[in-house]
Amino acid sequence: MTRVRFAPSPTGYLHIGGARTFIFNWLHARHQGGVVVLRIDDTDVERNTQTSLDSIYEGLQWLELGWDEFYRQSERLDLHRQAAWAIFEKGLAYRDFTPASATPENPTEGWLFNPGMRELSREESDRRADAGEPFVLRFRVPRDSRPEVVVTDLVYGVVSKATGDLEDFALLRSTGMPTYHMASCADDADLRITDILRGQEHLANTFKHVLIFEALGVEVPRMAHLPLLMAPDGAKLSKRVHGPVVSVTTYRDAGFLPHAFINFLSLVGWSPKNDREKLSRDELVELFSLDGINRSNATINFTDEEPFDPKALWLNAEHLRALDIDDLARQLVPYAHEAGFTNATPEKLRAIAPLIRERIRLLSEVGTVADFFFVEPKGYDPAELIPKKGDAAMAAEALRKSKEVLSTVPAFDHATLDEALRAAAEELSIKAGQMFQPIRVAVCGRKNSPPLFETLEVLGRDTVLTRLDFALGIV
Repeated sequence: MTRVRFAPSPTGYLHIGGARTFIFNWLHARHQGGVVVLRIDDTDVERNTQTSLDSIYEGLQWLELGWDEFYRQSERLDLHRQAAWAIFEKGLAYRDFTPASATPENPTEGWLFNPGMRELSREESDRRADAGEPFVLRFRVPRDSRPEVVVTDLVYGVVSKATGDLEDFALLRSTGMPTYHMASCADDADLRITDILRGQEHLANTFKHVLIFEALGVEVPRMAHLPLLMAPDGAKLSKRVHGPVVSVTTYRDAGFLPHAFINFLSLVGWSPKNDREKLSRDELVELFSLDGINRSNATINFTDEEPFDPKALWLNAEHLRALDIDDLARQLVPYAHEAGFTNATPEKLRAIAPLIRERIRLLSEVGTVADFFFVEPKGYDPAELIPKKGDAAMAAEALRKSKEVLSTVPAFDHATLDEALRAAAEELSIKAGQMFQPIRVAVCGRKNSPPLFETLEVLGRDTVLTRLDFALGIV
């Protein structure tokens, strides 16, 4: 059975690159009928924060995909140490007593190993360890017996690295804590992970991990490294440089639908064979395959003025339009309240939702597209009351006539309003548009608004007449 894992480190909020990795893992596992493991890689105590962990949970939970098994790496340290010492007992690792100040944490300038430590006898190594001398446990890279480590990556194909270019990397630090390489591989082996899908930046680690898996005597998982996400300027998309735009919760707070966001991220670096773009979760599961992943890096497009990728906005708008009206109204409620509309009841939003569904790209845009349904217009340019090919006198006459008609119509529904106001335009010998524009600006505060008659019906007779009175006072 296919078993995948998503293993974020709680050192920052959930990056959209991390979210895409999780989505690809989830889709791959579900397509195969397999298992999704969430493993929090939290052994870097100095950099881990609860805020970061909370952000990761919030982001993943918002996606509404879920997982089948959950683990925290910090609760599995004994397993990691046991695996490291099992490798040592096979003669595939050695103790390095070199003082920390003499050995770089990240070897540079050709450092590969310390011959004196690598060739130390087991007896001498045990004696020094028993005497309490601190040491790092290092993997003994097979330089003479094996010229290279070869990996068949499911995205990048066959890749290799000469063992002569691999340093004897640490498995356990001098504190006894496992390194990332050791902990990750020990967990993958213990959790029976069959397929590892992760970012392309981890490809360089894969050669070391293959050696660890082999030393543990387990089958090496299949590897698929995903192309990086890039910013418009060609730089790697970075939390530090590009800020909140790369955080999953930023998209949630702006009013993206989870399934629309998943749809968007799925298409960043992967494409279905049929070139379709708007896809449901079930369709993504059905269509997803690793051979659709591109080798080239993918760009997330945004600007200072528009922080979201145009395709993300387009897809979100498409998914919004496909929602059932009751569902759309329910989803709009918290965003209307966040905009300050305390009178935005579910019932009122149920009436408004059909009118704005074609006009919003994000749920949060209810605050700008539908504001006049909840509060009086903050003001408008009186010149907008004047219709095209008209003048102030025509606008005033249209407003006075509309007030007269709307005060007396027997029913305040869009069909009745449509008929009555069109008849009033004919009576004034003006075009329907010349009649409607002053009304629209008076009640909505702008020329561009949802359909007029349905809007009047939702606003109600009293509100409409009050706003017409105000407009008559300034035209």
